[in-house]
Amino acid sequence: MSHHNSDHGHHDSGGSGPGGEVTVRSVSARNPKVRTVELRAKPMGLERAFLPAIVRGLTTTAKRFFENTFTRAQIETIEYPEERPDYPARFRGLHRLMTRDDGSVRCVACMMCPTACPAHCITIHPGERTDSHEKFPVIFEIDELRCVACGLCVEACPCDAIRMDTSTHMHPVDFRGDAILGKVDLMKRGTLSTANQGGEKGNWRATDGGEGSRGPESNVPAGPR
Repeated sequence: MSHHNSDHGHHDSGGSGPGGEVTVRSVSARNPKVRTVELRAKPMGLERAFLPAIVRGLTTTAKRFFENTFTRAQIETIEYPEERPDYPARFRGLHRLMTRDDGSVRCVACMMCPTACPAHCITIHPGERTDSHEKFPVIFEIDELRCVACGLCVEACPCDAIRMDTSTHMHPVDFRGDAILGKVDLMKRGTLSTANQGGEKGNWRATDGGEGSRGPESNVPAGPR
């Protein structure tokens, strides 16, 4: 450090440091610990050409190369896809559509999953069933390239029709259209769902007496006006 009129102008040999010889040029009168020093760098020799550092680096590289080639002692990676890690129980894989007892899809085309999907990757075209008053998806498509695997479609589904518990990655495709999975593809991975279609009480109109018996203490929800 350099100081003004309060410094004593004398020279003192301060010894040698890691970078070269250190010479004390002046000491502050207010604080003797504050000094002005001069550093004379030592000639670097081979260090200037970085040859020792290059040799040490190459030695470390060669050591790790042969050590990992023959013993694999320092390798933390796995040989994917031959070796696969264990996925957690709540891992979100490819979608699948669940089925009913008669083999038909459980989806009632309520449009809850495409509404909740933030990536807008689900397309449903509803149709009317002939054996009941429920709807069903004539077209059910999921663009897996746009899917962000958030799981909101599974949470929004009221009838356990869609799941992401396959623990399977989307396979690579050559064309974008091949990543769009249709209803048939999704049902191939699906199984019979054990959930009770319509809730635990089944048909609430039959158990609670229909719309006409709805009173102050009735559990029947109000119908649309």
